[in-house]
Amino acid sequence: MADDGPLRIIHCFRSPVGGIFRHVRDLAEYHTRAGHEVGIICDSLTGGSFEDKLFDEIRPHLSLGLVRMPISRSVNLRDLGAIRDSYREIKGLQPDVLHGHGAKGGAIARLIGSILRVNRYRVARLYTPHGGSLHYTRRSATGLAVLTAERLLEPFGDAIAFVCDYEKDAYTARVGRPRIQTARIYNGIHDRDFERVYPREDAVDFLYIGMLRDLKGPDVFVDAFARAERIAGRPLSALMIGDGPDREKYKQMMLQLGLGRRIVMMPAMKAREAFALTRNVVVPSRAEAMPYIVLEALAAQKPVIASRVGGIPEVLGRDSIALTEPGDAQSLAAAMAQAIGDPGWLRKVMPEPAAFKETFSASAMSGSILALYRDILARQAGGRRLAETSAEALP
Repeated sequence: MADDGPLRIIHCFRSPVGGIFRHVRDLAEYHTRAGHEVGIICDSLTGGSFEDKLFDEIRPHLSLGLVRMPISRSVNLRDLGAIRDSYREIKGLQPDVLHGHGAKGGAIARLIGSILRVNRYRVARLYTPHGGSLHYTRRSATGLAVLTAERLLEPFGDAIAFVCDYEKDAYTARVGRPRIQTARIYNGIHDRDFERVYPREDAVDFLYIGMLRDLKGPDVFVDAFARAERIAGRPLSALMIGDGPDREKYKQMMLQLGLGRRIVMMPAMKAREAFALTRNVVVPSRAEAMPYIVLEALAAQKPVIASRVGGIPEVLGRDSIALTEPGDAQSLAAAMAQAIGDPGWLRKVMPEPAAFKETFSASAMSGSILALYRDILARQAGGRRLAETSAEALP
């Protein structure tokens, strides 16, 4: 089959929540519409009813199927079973491309792809970190182990696709200068999401939407909200939408600050539905790579206030007044107070719309990733495609 023909693409990742899941769903849809076959292998223990609905939406684009199996978050001996079971599934799917997302997904895709390559099968092995292990440093035993593992796994891949310049810089600083091909391909938003979402009449002043865990900064959001009220000199309103392990901790924090009636907690929902409930979106993360929620909010023309972390300055502009210091509730509160007091806030923080869409669209992202797949396969001209052989020939 010619190199410009349809590809069989398998995405491997652990947790079907958040930005990684959004990234894979968009790639699956766009690549399927372009005539390729796509499948997913991911964890069966993560996610709930909200994620189940998202899987139902994407199933029509998964001609190679959806395989879910237990994949633990921490490194342990059970990982050997996950790799064995993944190999059995992948071998039968006969992929041209194995694309791993996040540390666990990246390990599975590269190790299994390398087993296939030993037998001279032409399989592209890619890894996209999505932050993940790059949030660690070598100052702790865990961080040293994780980053060492990243370095050891690097030769088992053909390319690393970073979602922003920050991610590549972090990889270089913490893991080492990449010794294989790299590409910077920004996360992208579906073309249908580039439409303004107007706030309802009863919309709250601020919205936090995302995982309820300290890395994402919900505690900073609650603290900053209380401080912003004091700066504004009047009661404000907010929503916290999402699920996560620290939900009760944040609820107690709100009660202790007397905010139980002014900050309402709601379960996970689609971002565009949540945007109609607010006037401003707040992203108080302590660490990020390239968070989709910032892109989604800007595509919906919602004012954004965010921490100066990860690739966020690459989106908002490095000198944007909407950027605050990570973990600094007072800095965040000042920006929140300014946002509700300045009618021109959106105009001041919104990137130029045409340039933003051209850079951060899912069509641009999927096209660039597909070109990377083909480039890798073209350089393996001596191998055989799995689809051209019998799966029984594999070990």
